[in-house]
Amino acid sequence: MNNFENIFFRQIIEITNNFDEENISKFVKHLKNFKDISGRLFFCGSGGGAGHASHAAADFRKLLNIESYSITDNVSELTARINDDGWDNSYKDYLASSRFNQKDGLFIFSVGGGSLNPPVSAQLINAANYAKKKKGTVFSIVGRDGGEIKKISDKCIVIPVVDEKYVTAHTEGFQAYLWHFLVSHPDLNPEIPKWEGLV
Repeated sequence: MNNFENIFFRQIIEITNNFDEENISKFVKHLKNFKDISGRLFFCGSGGGAGHASHAAADFRKLLNIESYSITDNVSELTARINDDGWDNSYKDYLASSRFNQKDGLFIFSVGGGSLNPPVSAQLINAANYAKKKKGTVFSIVGRDGGEIKKISDKCIVIPVVDEKYVTAHTEGFQAYLWHFLVSHPDLNPEIPKWEGLV
């Protein structure tokens, strides 16, 4: 019988082999076009996705020179919005107070992509709908079938499911790998990271 290490790491290889590389190439091209208009990029997610948003905003700002923000980084502002106006609108209201416009983009990390029925990740869906209402661009990296976020997104990468027991682990792991792929992509003219520069 295979041990857990063998199963888990073989699944990583299977996921990689099942990626839609053409779609990923289109995602990069869309992101390049976005970078060329010098818009701002707002990252968001919940749980692990919020952690990704914070790290990705730093990398996109530092390595790709895209003005980037993580919606959940200011805990005082976030909790004040949740307390006063509710969780479901907290991300949308952040975008509104940031004067989100047609040059800007929203980048979402989500395991399931949200759902209207039953209501899941309403704050992500509301933020995405607001971004589209303002004629901005919505990027996303999601798992499962992509959920509502995939439907709203201009460009979406869906991480293939190979084992329902490890959907969250594989999705969140590959989200981090994919944004590192993006900030390393030569078509996006990345800066050389510190350690790669020490040669």
